[in-house]
Amino acid sequence: MVSDRDPIVAIATPPGRGGIGIVRASGADLAPLIEGVLGVERAARLQPRRATVARFLDAHGGAIDQGIALLFPAPHSYTGETVLELQGHGGPVVLQLLLARCLEAGRAIGLRVAEPGEFTQRAFLNDRLDLAQAEAVADLIDASTAAAARSASRSLAGAFSRAVHALTQALIELRTLVEATLDFPEEEIDFLEASNARATLAAIRAQLDELLHRSRQGAVLRAGLNVVLVGAPNVGKSSLLNALAGEEVAIVTAVPGTTRDRIRQTIEVSGIPLHVIDTAGVRDATDEVERIGIERTLAEVERADVVLHLVDAAQPASDAEVLARVRQRIGHAVPLLTVINKIDLADERARVDGERIFLSALTGAGIDGLRAELKRVAGWENETTGESVFLARERHLHALARARAHLAAAAERADVEHGYGDAQLELFAEELRLAANHLAEITGEFSADDLLGRIFSRFCIGK
Repeated sequence: MVSDRDPIVAIATPPGRGGIGIVRASGADLAPLIEGVLGVERAARLQPRRATVARFLDAHGGAIDQGIALLFPAPHSYTGETVLELQGHGGPVVLQLLLARCLEAGRAIGLRVAEPGEFTQRAFLNDRLDLAQAEAVADLIDASTAAAARSASRSLAGAFSRAVHALTQALIELRTLVEATLDFPEEEIDFLEASNARATLAAIRAQLDELLHRSRQGAVLRAGLNVVLVGAPNVGKSSLLNALAGEEVAIVTAVPGTTRDRIRQTIEVSGIPLHVIDTAGVRDATDEVERIGIERTLAEVERADVVLHLVDAAQPASDAEVLARVRQRIGHAVPLLTVINKIDLADERARVDGERIFLSALTGAGIDGLRAELKRVAGWENETTGESVFLARERHLHALARARAHLAAAAERADVEHGYGDAQLELFAEELRLAANHLAEITGEFSADDLLGRIFSRFCIGK
C-alpha cells in the first residue's frame, strides 16, 4: 500500500533528450538519499536553497553524472517536505541511471517512485496550495495559448481562490446572523429586515453570477471550442480550414469527395483555442470509404460546440438535405452558423447578416467577420476579456452552479409573505450552508478523497 508519508522520487523533466534533466525527491528525511548520491562529505556541505556543483555517485563511488544539487528543507519547499533536486544532463539513459541510484540509496527510508501528480498533491495536503491552485499547475503546463497561460498563472497565484473564499466568507457571516437569531428568539426582531439580509444576499448572488460568468469564459479558454465544418462536397470546407489556419493543412482540389476523413487543426483567435474539424462532404455516396467518412462527419457534429454549415454562394438554397441531417444530430442546443462561401464567384460582398456569414475562403474576404462571430458564440466580449477570466474546470462550474441554485432557494425563503418563523429561518440558514459547502469544494476545504485521486492522477509524473 502506498502512503502519502512515503518519501518519493521521480524524473521531473519530459521524456527524451534535453540539455538539462531533473530528478526530484521529497520526504520527511532524505539524509540517506543525499549522502548516498552525493557522498557524505559533499552532503555535509550542501546548503539550503543554494546551488552546489556535485558529482552524482553510483553505489561504488563512480560518477553517473555531474550537475547541480539543490536542497529545500521543510517546510519551505514546493511540497512542504524536504525536497532534493538533482539537475544533470538531459539524456534519458543518464536520468534513468540516476533515478535507479536514488531508489537504491533511499531503500532504507522506503523511497519509491512518485505517482502522477503526487508532488503537487503533497503540496495541497501540506497546505502549500489549495485545490484550485494545484489544478492551475496542470493548466499552466497544458496551456495552449498565451491567454490561457496568463489565466492559469493568475489562478496559481491565488486569484480564483481568493474570489471563491470571499464569497464563502460572506455566506458564513450571513449564516452566523441567522443562527444568532435562532439562538435568541426572545428578542423578537424581524431578522431579515433588521440585518438587511435580503440586500446582503442579493449582493452575494450578484458576485456569484459574475464569478460564474468569468469561469465559464475561462472554461472555453482552457478547453477551446470544437468547430465542425459541414456541407456538401466541394463547397470549400478544406479551403476555409486552410484560410483560418493560415497554412495548407488540407488538400484542396476540384474533385468532389477529396476529403474522406476528419482533419483536425487547432488555431487561436484572440487567445481562444479553436479546434477546427474539416469533414467529408455530406451526400448520398456509393463509395464505401466515402460513406464511412460521412458517418464520421455526423459523429463529429454530435460532439461540436459550434457547427459551420458551408454553402456555395452560387447555389445558397441547394443544401437543404445536408442541413436537415445536421439538425437531426444536434437539435437546437448547438449554435449553427451558415457560411456562404465563394462570394468572389457570385457578385456578393463580405458581410455578416444575422447567423449568415458571407465570405470567400479563396481570397480571405469576410474571414475576419467569421472570426468575430466565433468569438461572439464563445462569449468572448472583447480583446481584454482573457485578462479577467478564471481558467475553470468542469467541476468548478458545477460547484458554482449548485451554489447558485441554493442561493436562489435561500432568496425564495427570504421572500415569503407570512413572516419568518424559526422553521423558515432554519431552511434559510441551511441553503446558505449548502451553498458555502459547494464553494468550498472548489478550493478543497470540503472534498472527498476519491475526488482528489481523480484530479491528481491526470497530472504528469514528477509534478
